[in-house]
Amino acid sequence: MNHLIAPSLLSADFGNLKHEIELINRSSADWFHLDIMDGVFVPNISFGFPVISYINKYAEKPLDVHLMIVQPERYIKDFKNAGADILSVHYEAVTHLHRTVYAIKNEGMKAGVVLNPHTNVMLLEDIIKDVDLVLLMSVNPGFGGQKFIENTYVKIEKLKELIISSNSKALIEVDGGVNLENAGNLVKAGADVLVAGNAIFKSGDILQTIDEMKKV
Repeated sequence: MNHLIAPSLLSADFGNLKHEIELINRSSADWFHLDIMDGVFVPNISFGFPVISYINKYAEKPLDVHLMIVQPERYIKDFKNAGADILSVHYEAVTHLHRTVYAIKNEGMKAGVVLNPHTNVMLLEDIIKDVDLVLLMSVNPGFGGQKFIENTYVKIEKLKELIISSNSKALIEVDGGVNLENAGNLVKAGADVLVAGNAIFKSGDILQTIDEMKKV
């Protein structure tokens, strides 16, 4: 499988959101990545259901929704109704992870688990066969434009070993500080999906940057 590109709309121009969505529709990107922050699990607040529904109205590619919120299990059906195709919850925010993963699947969405930079991938040993996706944060969540954490390469390699040894079909997604300089090394290490925000939307040529990231 060729790697996928998921532009992060948190870096888009919200004054021209429809235009930015239509650009991504025309691009070689694969998913829209939406970061949902509650101001509790992470310091920032991003956007909620009305904005997701608006994005869904115009998006022609799957919505990959990353929940940086406490008690995400309370809102699973709401995110499905707003248009989420993939819903990822933080390992650090969920007490009953197995139950939450299956609640997501039962709504017809793909289920992902997210790990903060300090969280060991081996903690997923008992759930890895049940998830469709593991999102590794390569910055501390809550802010855009942060510097990439180099230890992420090691985590990708360890996670890939766990996935193969467990016969899991989970994809490895990486989010945070991803750009044209490190994209190739991330794919080489085993990443299947690259999330990029500033590197795409602040590049001056969104379509060309996505094409280049796709070809690494």
